[in-house]
Amino acid sequence: MERVIIFLVLLVSTTITAQDSEEIQVKQAIDTFFEGFHKGDTVLMKSVMYGKFPTQTTYKNKEGKNVLVTEESSKLIQAIANRPADQKWDERLLDYSIQVDGTMANAWTPYEFWFNDTFSHCGVNSFQLFNDDGNWKIIYLIDTRRREGCQE
Repeated sequence: MERVIIFLVLLVSTTITAQDSEEIQVKQAIDTFFEGFHKGDTVLMKSVMYGKFPTQTTYKNKEGKNVLVTEESSKLIQAIANRPADQKWDERLLDYSIQVDGTMANAWTPYEFWFNDTFSHCGVNSFQLFNDDGNWKIIYLIDTRRREGCQE
């Protein structure tokens, strides 16, 4: 009986450690994406992206109507590549909530966005990732954007 208990404890601790390791790798993929975003390095961003994928943004417009904009990740890459040198885009991630199940992961990252060191808006990113033979790749991104209810 003692051996069974020891085996179960080892099995559970190994599973928890493996899960933590996967979450760390997912976080590193998102951090790499934003490192490229901040530097204007689209090659670095693409290193953690799984080809072209849909991106979406949702917000409330000036008339109070809920809006959902759907684009392709290539448009984001193009915007980063063509960002004027005098513009500083600083997206500050405030937290990470990461869930992993096998080859799929979700990361929920509240953020603040600063434009040229001036607060612009806040919201949440929701990333979907795929484990591509040991490398976590972003396959979908949706974010919210708002100016009210931010912590800045």
